[in-house]
Amino acid sequence: MSENWILTQPKGYIFEIILNRPDKRNAIHAQLLSDLAEAVGEAEKHPDARLIVIRGEGKAFSTGLDLLAIGGSVEMFGPDWMENPHIVTRHWQRTISRLTESTLPTIALIHGYCLGAGLELALACDFRYAAEGSIISLEETRLGIIPDAGGTTRLMGLIGIARAKEMIFTAKRIDATTAEKWGLVHYVMPKADLANAAAALAEQIAGCAPLAVAAAKRVIQGIADEATGLHLEAIEQAPLFKTRDIQEGMQAAIERRPAEWKRR
Repeated sequence: MSENWILTQPKGYIFEIILNRPDKRNAIHAQLLSDLAEAVGEAEKHPDARLIVIRGEGKAFSTGLDLLAIGGSVEMFGPDWMENPHIVTRHWQRTISRLTESTLPTIALIHGYCLGAGLELALACDFRYAAEGSIISLEETRLGIIPDAGGTTRLMGLIGIARAKEMIFTAKRIDATTAEKWGLVHYVMPKADLANAAAALAEQIAGCAPLAVAAAKRVIQGIADEATGLHLEAIEQAPLFKTRDIQEGMQAAIERRPAEWKRR
């Protein structure tokens, strides 16, 4: 794994995967996601693991896309990556979807901020527990793009079309209590209780047959038909990478000012 951006820690039935860029509030780039996918593979090979726990080190779960690195696209895909944006979207979808496709159940322990690509990571998990006071949002439309790593598809599946439109069209931030009410997170609790809650869930899962749990997960994911949604996300995202809006949106976010959008 690169630069220790991802840490792993087996704990009995739990296999922890830790986002480890606390100085960047766990901002996400392409190589970090490659490391995360590798960590999921490690968890699946661990003989005692029954639940993958993903959490963030420091003050936030994740504030989303690393804007200063443009998500690491240049380093991984070359300076001309915008000429073939599908390869970037497919990488983000494939690596994040390792959480959804894993044979092990997965849970995101959210605290602080869980924004953009950070929320897409959490949405790819089977369970989401949030600390009181957490702030949750998909803010890609403020950058001139859409949530294309499963965010649009999985959010709609969890909270319905109307609420998904509200969150994505407005890039609004919601608190953990609202997220629980809408069905985006399972439970809200003090941050100090998250680890114990995950351990209790792992114990419950461990009381069930692992092959049956894995089979049930495959069936549920198959019924959800997320593949179609991921395909549509990639199709719609590609032309947005070539617009003036993405340049303006990211620069405005970096400078912490309102973006000046063009209508066409």
